[in-house]
Amino acid sequence: MMENDCQGSLEFDVRDYECDIQGVVNNANYQHYLEHARHELLISREISFSGLHAEGIDLIVTRVEIDYKYPLRSHDKFVVRTKISREGHIRLVFHQEIYRLPDEKPVVKAKVTGVATKNGRPVAPGEELLAKLGF
Repeated sequence: MMENDCQGSLEFDVRDYECDIQGVVNNANYQHYLEHARHELLISREISFSGLHAEGIDLIVTRVEIDYKYPLRSHDKFVVRTKISREGHIRLVFHQEIYRLPDEKPVVKAKVTGVATKNGRPVAPGEELLAKLGF
């Protein structure tokens, strides 16, 4: 596995409608938080999904592993922290953690694996994309 310096953090607030009848964030919403943080990190590195798509390249998620540690509740503030590594020649792995603020209580630990595809087939990320990610 090859690691780099590409990392980011993004803060959120839990909204009422993201909670279930038990008063905690529904498990599916954590994937939305993680995805939004990944997208913002890529955008901060000047990686354009629409630009890549216009070139015939799509970035897709192939696997998501999530360990739920502690539930968030309505109006909690939290941060999603993201780091990126490579596995092999084609996989990009996003290591993401969610912490409640301000006490830094661990909420979620996730590993999200993705690949670049061209015409529906996995391809190695291009040199320009890798350079923007710090590899």
